[in-house]
Amino acid sequence: MNQGNLFSPIPDSIQDEIYETLLKTGQFRLERIISSGQKTPPGEWFDQEMNEWVLLLKGNAGLLFEGEQESLVMHPGDYVHIPAHCRHRVEWTDAEQVTVWLALHYK
Repeated sequence: MNQGNLFSPIPDSIQDEIYETLLKTGQFRLERIISSGQKTPPGEWFDQEMNEWVLLLKGNAGLLFEGEQESLVMHPGDYVHIPAHCRHRVEWTDAEQVTVWLALHYK
């Protein structure tokens, strides 16, 4: 049995984003990501081998997809499907509170 709580333990302050694998099989990886003001460094893009479905649980964030002019602003409850090799970046995450993501990476 694997059990836990998506909102604990969350440190009061974090220097770098925290990536925690919650469940992993040969077909997918489910992870919790905790951010606190972090963003993708200028000029860098994520270009992932796997599809990704992301749900924002707490906080706020902005994602920018290559070719788009404006960021997709995400609030608690918002989700987005990011196909494999769809270049994207995190433009910002909430600096006033932690941002908690649930990300499903799959083939």
